[in-house]
Amino acid sequence: MEFEELLTAMALKVKNQREAIQTEEATKNAFVMPFISNILGYDVFNPLEVVPEFTADVGIKKGEKIDYAIMRNGEVQILIECKKSSEPLKIENASQLYRYFAVTNARIAVLTNGETYQFYTDLDAPNRMDDKPFLVLDLLDIDESLIPELRKLTKDVFDLDSIINAAGELKYIGQIKRTIAAQFKEPEDEWIRFFTTRVYDGTFTQRVRVQFTTLVTKATKQFLNDQVNDRLKVALGGNNFSAVEAGAQEEAVTSHVAVQEDLDRDTEIATTPEELEGYQIIKAIACSEVKPQRVVHRDSKSYFAILLDDNNRKPIARLHFNGKAKKYLGLFDADKIETRYEIETLDDIYQHASSIREAVKLLA
Repeated sequence: MEFEELLTAMALKVKNQREAIQTEEATKNAFVMPFISNILGYDVFNPLEVVPEFTADVGIKKGEKIDYAIMRNGEVQILIECKKSSEPLKIENASQLYRYFAVTNARIAVLTNGETYQFYTDLDAPNRMDDKPFLVLDLLDIDESLIPELRKLTKDVFDLDSIINAAGELKYIGQIKRTIAAQFKEPEDEWIRFFTTRVYDGTFTQRVRVQFTTLVTKATKQFLNDQVNDRLKVALGGNNFSAVEAGAQEEAVTSHVAVQEDLDRDTEIATTPEELEGYQIIKAIACSEVKPQRVVHRDSKSYFAILLDDNNRKPIARLHFNGKAKKYLGLFDADKIETRYEIETLDDIYQHASSIREAVKLLA
């Protein structure tokens, strides 16, 4: 299997089994050992490659153990400390990693709960583990831009120099991206003040803060919507649709109200901007056959459904984007049997426009 496929399979395993994992030992057996073996490529049953319960006396701390040490040429290269998957990772969980990092040859330390892997090195001070990770891999929300860097840690292509050289940039880019995401979700006072003082000349009082918290939140969501719509307009402009179809598609795609309502839904299921963009593309194609308001979506934990008349008996298509590494478009025949087609970009959906229209005709 390709590296991306292995990651997808691992992510699916975590997603399907996470509710059954209640202890640290179960986390190691079900998630961490398969990750070391299948993703990083090390033989977990070979003590020359992976040493479980690795022990090294540290100062007055005698007999402390790190969960796993990955060896190369007889030297420790990677230290891994595990916590149970039901608990979020905290820097306080890494105390043993800090101590062991200073007394071994390891340059990479990993703190994980089987779902999230935080990778650390010593950028701030030699032989002292940094307080913040340079790479964070969330198997339930894989950032594809990190896959090439993760691959450098695998047994076959292990490249420590390249990893360390890239770690500084990765560390800060990752932190910036996570900070932006957090501010878009729940903006802090500093974020609100930053934008308010650039558009409002008055004093930043408590009343103004409350008012602009709502405005900044709406503006950031609308900004994301505009980015989605701009991509859709470019994609629509590159296809040879009839004038009637193009007009209907533009009306559907540029409906800010519809997209805003989608993003404002507050559910336990995380609907991504990419899924909404895919929905708008399919809606644009389908509205050559039916009115736009008849094409709706429902998100679930396993797929994103596009339906006619909000009826799950009338499926137009499904978006299987949760795997991240590979994406699939699910289409239905007259017997409502789904066939999945791999797509590299959202623009590939247009290659299936005739099938989408035919499905809509059958359901209408």
